[in-house]
Amino acid sequence: MDNTSGSTANAFDASYTSPGIEYKPRLGSEAICEALLDEGVDYIFGYPGGTIMPFYDALPDYPLRHVLTRHEQAAAHAADGYARATGRVGVCVATSGPGATNLVTGLATAKTDSVPLVALTGQVGRPVMGKDSFQETDVMAMAMPFTKHSFLVEDPDELYETMRRAFEIARSGRPGPVLVDVPKDVQLAACKHDTYRRLRAVEGQAESPAVAAAAMLLKKAKRPVIIAGHGVTLSGAERELMLVAERVGAPIVTTLLGLSAVPEDHPLYIGWPGMHGQASVNRAVDKADLVFGVGMRFDDRITGNAEKWAPNAKIVHIDIDPSELGKVKRPTVGIPADAKSALRGILRHLEDARDELAEWRAEIEESQRPERARVEGAKDEYGPIRIMEAIKATAGEDVRLVTDVGQHQMWAAQFFRFTKRNSHITSGGHGTMGFALPAAMGVALAYPDEPVWVVAGDGGFQMNIQEFATIRDLGLNIKVAILNNGYLGMVRQWQQFFHNRRYSETPMTGPDYEQFAKAYGVAGRTVHPGDDVEEAVKWAQSQEGLTVVDFHIDPEANVYPMIPSGMSINEIIEEHSV
Repeated sequence: MDNTSGSTANAFDASYTSPGIEYKPRLGSEAICEALLDEGVDYIFGYPGGTIMPFYDALPDYPLRHVLTRHEQAAAHAADGYARATGRVGVCVATSGPGATNLVTGLATAKTDSVPLVALTGQVGRPVMGKDSFQETDVMAMAMPFTKHSFLVEDPDELYETMRRAFEIARSGRPGPVLVDVPKDVQLAACKHDTYRRLRAVEGQAESPAVAAAAMLLKKAKRPVIIAGHGVTLSGAERELMLVAERVGAPIVTTLLGLSAVPEDHPLYIGWPGMHGQASVNRAVDKADLVFGVGMRFDDRITGNAEKWAPNAKIVHIDIDPSELGKVKRPTVGIPADAKSALRGILRHLEDARDELAEWRAEIEESQRPERARVEGAKDEYGPIRIMEAIKATAGEDVRLVTDVGQHQMWAAQFFRFTKRNSHITSGGHGTMGFALPAAMGVALAYPDEPVWVVAGDGGFQMNIQEFATIRDLGLNIKVAILNNGYLGMVRQWQQFFHNRRYSETPMTGPDYEQFAKAYGVAGRTVHPGDDVEEAVKWAQSQEGLTVVDFHIDPEANVYPMIPSGMSINEIIEEHSV
């Protein structure tokens, strides 16, 4: 059991029974609970319904804590947030039909970002399957592209084993979501026996000619750039990554999901590249003679036009998923292995390495001076930079920031200084609006004694706004900063740049968030240009429980720089050039 969440147990006292009871599964529903218990599950996020009712009937007899979200999609995102924050497998539950279909966006979000989840869904009984029964959906077929594996369990004696296998599949290799679909009558059926066969663990290759070759390329490079992705955090390889970089003096950048894998105050950290990454970082990658990618996918938001990206660089690509090697950029050296294992192997070949890259780092440092000057000059202006600075200054080094998807997400990535390991939680590859508020529930349950802030736009925030009730009922100390521009901001920005300011269906309204918060019995405040940003953030931090600050910002504020989709660094749009 994870003792990090112990202080929230009072909210779940009704779910506990005597820990001295020895559980013997008799029904399929009890076998599911037994498997969850044996996996050390702390929290289950879900929403009951007809076909999953037997599971919910068994649940109160087990010391498993269930969080009743107000929407199944929120259950998946909350389990996702918990998994990202802890590194453990998140669990979500829904009934058949619309309950199961509502989970799918959350499963797709987790699949793209390699987050381990187990989703349990009820299904109509076996006698009526395939007959278009009430709330019957072939959720296995629907979820297949968005899961590592899916199970339909039609034998109650296979339930325990299948649940345990689902957890192993979710966390092994490249992590991801696994679906277990269980007909209602299987949950009600008697179990005759249970067995469990552990999957054979397949370790990433720690030593190979490729490892030695990667180390040699790193030692010989004159202008290397190390790119750290989400796989570094998933592997727990942050220390190894920094040791490799320090051994040769190579500058480090991160992907969006790699943010907080390297402390931003580390002297070798220079920022993040891609569509909205710093221009200086993109230019450094463009000039690099070696790109050393660890636990990242070379996705289009990083590379833009992949053929023109890092045109003079050799490429080392380390990824636990062999299918990623060569999918976008053909590596000079590809290593299909766990990041920590591979980096440890590379370190053994760098014992005689020397830092001869001072001139390269100085060139990058010089290119970043104008950018840093512009940021410094904007810190006193009302807007995103000042808001991010105020949250960091007030919440402190232990703050965990959960962002939604849109302009605010990019501003947070650009201007919030992440110095704590794994303190940045966001939806990257799938870009799921509505992710942040429910995901923050999972983060706050995992770390109840640490500050958790949500940064969201007024568009995405309204997609799962119903979770105010869940957060209030749990008494979670989550603070929310809404960057409210009255638009679907990122879509509006693209319309401005590429569609001649034809703002078709992007202006949008929302509630008075201060009054909305009041209706739920939580604190809220509205902040306008000219108001004291720092005082508003300090006020929010001082409040107990869920607190909302609605920052009204410039409706046409844009995220700069921007490399248009499919373009290269040569087509970058910078603020001073608009």
